[in-house]
Amino acid sequence: MNLANKITISRIFSVPFFVACILYYTADKEYLRFVALGIFILAALSDAVDGYIARTRKQKTVLGTFIDPVADKILLITAFISLSMVGTFPGQHRLPAWVTLTIVSRDAIIVLGSVIIHVMTQNLKVQPSILGKLATSFQMLTVISVLLYFPYAYLLWNIAVVFTVTSGILYIRIGIKLLDVPIRQA
Repeated sequence: MNLANKITISRIFSVPFFVACILYYTADKEYLRFVALGIFILAALSDAVDGYIARTRKQKTVLGTFIDPVADKILLITAFISLSMVGTFPGQHRLPAWVTLTIVSRDAIIVLGSVIIHVMTQNLKVQPSILGKLATSFQMLTVISVLLYFPYAYLLWNIAVVFTVTSGILYIRIGIKLLDVPIRQA
């Protein structure tokens, strides 16, 4: 267990604290929104830090290639669901359900596709695309902007949705190419 993987695991462990802050947030407990924001920003920064450490210290591991994207998905999916479902956020600052549904659906399709590819080919190399990284970045910016009650958060979530859908289409196309391999006769 190297430092990069420990940081990734700490990102996963931060999720329940983030959710608790959102669940217990009310107008008279405004500080909880800022605690959630702090937790989320630290978790988002840890994504960059663990990747940097893994690359610069040559600590890339098979475990890390799997848990890093899983940690991102857990953090982001949980944040989007929390921020769209919790009724204590004012309506104009609550994420629309269609945004959350788009992001969760794309991630579910990617996970399902990855399992199918792994089962059928016994070989799956996780390689994020530029579009996927942009989608993740704008998803993180969306969560931050919603927690800050940024008046133009809707612009960020619309950009996040565009990158989420386009990267999802790209990953589906890559997955189809990986599965479109002729069956070898024994």
